[in-house]
Amino acid sequence: MTTLEIELKALMLASLDGNAASYRSLLDQLSRRLRAYYKTKFAALGRGTSEAEDLVQEAVLAIHIKRHTYDPGEPLTPWVHAIARYKLIDFLRRNRASLADVPIDEADEVMADDDHTGAESTYDIRRLMERLPEGMQCSIQAVKLDGLSVAEAARRCGLSESGVKVNVHRGLKALSALIARETRT
Repeated sequence: MTTLEIELKALMLASLDGNAASYRSLLDQLSRRLRAYYKTKFAALGRGTSEAEDLVQEAVLAIHIKRHTYDPGEPLTPWVHAIARYKLIDFLRRNRASLADVPIDEADEVMADDDHTGAESTYDIRRLMERLPEGMQCSIQAVKLDGLSVAEAARRCGLSESGVKVNVHRGLKALSALIARETRT
């Protein structure tokens, strides 16, 4: 077990016991590592790295939502990596990139992620989303939760495609800030 695994797992376990400072520190450290991970992956795929921040926000949000599924008896970093990989594949699928760009040798790690969301997490995200403006709520619901394309989301929400993209980006940032604020209280 690496020093990083020991440190991050200790923060996660303290977070699950209700330690807000540990949770905030965990999310900060994971955000930095996820940002580097996504930038490296986008660069390897020949894509710009500007969309890496959106994926960081999505992954941090997924970690928050699925934290109840983490098994304390298992290492943390493979669990986080599975979420990060799943978000990357989901992003590539939404953007019609080839899944062949994602190495299959890591498929076990992707499959390790349980897509089931518990009632508590569903309540959490719905309660947090109610604090966002209606356009952000509709855009995030359509693109991130219902899996619609940006064009489909624009039709559903009555917005332009660029408006949906902006709403999703700003909405995910706002949700991350709300999560961070709630962990402080």
